[in-house]
Amino acid sequence: MSMRMLAVAAIVTVLTGAANAEVKASAPDGMVIQVRGEAPLGRDDAWTRLLKIGSWWSGEHTYSGNAASMTIDPVAGGCWCEKWSGGQVEHGRVIYMKPKEAIRFSSALGPLQGLGVSGVLTLTLADGSAPGKTALTLDMKVTGSSLSGLDKMAPLVDMVLSEQGKRFAAPGLQ
Repeated sequence: MSMRMLAVAAIVTVLTGAANAEVKASAPDGMVIQVRGEAPLGRDDAWTRLLKIGSWWSGEHTYSGNAASMTIDPVAGGCWCEKWSGGQVEHGRVIYMKPKEAIRFSSALGPLQGLGVSGVLTLTLADGSAPGKTALTLDMKVTGSSLSGLDKMAPLVDMVLSEQGKRFAAPGLQ
């Protein structure tokens, strides 16, 4: 494991209380991951935050190193894209959107893109445990050839998504 990955793992460990992550299933040809968290925001503010992905996604898990380079066009067919002076990447394509409730992307994030797998990432908002709080659930489902070795990648994908869930749940964390 690289020093960068160890550092990310240490950050995730420190933030453990903010989100609950689980690899629900994994096999060489697929994985199902779920991350749950809660933000101290009302639904309107949580939806606004969700769509401003560059304000809460970690720059450590971008191509440019700068999360502010990411945007979401929240319409069917819209792009979750990252653009910087050295290039650009489509992280996902919006395939479902219901304002203030859910947005779903056809998405093979990061290194999964190079494997030729198919992925779906759904981010769902729901009422939180108390007024002024909103629950967030990230569901990631990925399938591909058994040669993809997705069972070996599932813990890393779980760690990365868990970190993002924690960052969303902590509006002061940038």
